Amino acid sequence: MANPVIALDDVSLTLTSRAGAVDILRGITLSVAAGQSLAIVGPSGCGKTSLLMIIAGLERATHGAVRVAGHDFMALSEDRLARVRGSTIGIVFQSFHLVPTMTALENIALPLEFAGREDAFEVASALLAEVGLAQRADHFPAQLSGGEQQRVAIARALSPRPAIILADEPTGNLDGRSGEQAIELLFGLQRRRQATLVLVTHDLALAGRCGRLLRMADGQIAAAQRAAE
Repeated sequence: MANPVIALDDVSLTLTSRAGAVDILRGITLSVAAGQSLAIVGPSGCGKTSLLMIIAGLERATHGAVRVAGHDFMALSEDRLARVRGSTIGIVFQSFHLVPTMTALENIALPLEFAGREDAFEVASALLAEVGLAQRADHFPAQLSGGEQQRVAIARALSPRPAIILADEPTGNLDGRSGEQAIELLFGLQRRRQATLVLVTHDLALAGRCGRLLRMADGQIAAAQRAAE
């Protein structure tokens, strides 16, 4: 694969506990092309979220090479890593992580303000309309349903127009209908922006909507295939 937007080579992650060292990830090698959608599936505790956090630069690999959007994540300082992440990666979590004292509009504008964008609220307002919540601009998270909160969270993650979208169980806290709406929105925005999507999920039907599927077990890649296979 020429110039992958995500490239991991022999990545391992070992954390310490009271019982001693724990191998979370072991020998992960992975390449993801620009514009691809990749689902990561596997049982709880197999390392799916830890792998996503390493791609996001929120966790440092113990060993191996991690290159994301042309940056060597193993060589960057924490400050530089945060700047690269803010401009390159949008993250959607299972828990919405909205700022409770900010309105929907303010939550979406937040990463743009951090980036120094003078048009932060203009862009946020357009995104709020794109996710179907223009009428909720002045509402606080507690005044929104779970599905509405996740739509705001998706809009916030995508407000800087990141090249890479990382989603960790994005429907885990939603009912069936709200989850389906959130996923349609996420995939639609990904396609329109030609972004790369890496999705962690327990839902095999949801995983099947991605172009590639990666199965993990015991901190390793157990199988890789096209999702339709």
